[in-house]
Amino acid sequence: MTAKTNTKPQILYSCYYARSREGEHFIPEHVFSYQISGEMTASDSKNTYHTKAGDFRFSKRNHLAKFTKIPPEGGEFKTISLFLDQEILREISKEYDFKINKRTDSEAMITLAPHPLYKSFMESLISYLEVEQENNETLFNLKIKEAIHLLLKINPELKDILFDFTEPGKMDLEAFMNKNFHFNVQLHRFAYLTGRSLATFKRDFQKVFQQTPGKWLLNKRLQEAYYLISQGKPPSDVYIGVGFEDLSHFSFSFKKKFGVVPSSLITK
Repeated sequence: MTAKTNTKPQILYSCYYARSREGEHFIPEHVFSYQISGEMTASDSKNTYHTKAGDFRFSKRNHLAKFTKIPPEGGEFKTISLFLDQEILREISKEYDFKINKRTDSEAMITLAPHPLYKSFMESLISYLEVEQENNETLFNLKIKEAIHLLLKINPELKDILFDFTEPGKMDLEAFMNKNFHFNVQLHRFAYLTGRSLATFKRDFQKVFQQTPGKWLLNKRLQEAYYLISQGKPPSDVYIGVGFEDLSHFSFSFKKKFGVVPSSLITK
């Protein structure tokens, strides 16, 4: 498996030769993406989304999601993603006096209808991204701004999402964690999404669960893994799904807690 990226994080060109279930489980910025080849499935705590070659996708910031990237037979998985960071969006909002009319509670990922302007814009980026170049920051900033204006022209309803600069408010910690424990993100991400500082998150967590976040997450993920494997799912498919990064670490933790290796449950 290989992946090519530019040196700046605002525009990402990904190329995979093998099926991949890796990737950041937290979406910190709005993302405008074009699926060049292959397919991708993404899932949050509510829905599963499918993207095929030729599709355009808009992903909302501050969401948790898992991704499976599937190259075509004998080919490569290729996608272009533009990260629409808050600094540029605030600059455009100020310059053009863009304000939201109301807060919207749309899905975490939105499939955008194909449009020739979207396609020509994305194709214009490929030559820059396929060749290693330096000092592209100014150019990429301009392309990000162009992408934002293009989105507003073709999908004006996105204005209420793009220029909503509010941060997550304080929410029910127990409900949130029981719903999202299987996402592999650092504690400060969970804290942010529940509207807390890291220190407050840890303090509130101890009050609610009578355990530290680290111990609770490990036990919760292992218990979920035990159930799934006992139902016939192979450990190699389960460990990532419940929030582990590494199969060997998962197997070690599983045996330490339950006294058996994960694969032993399948024959029972």
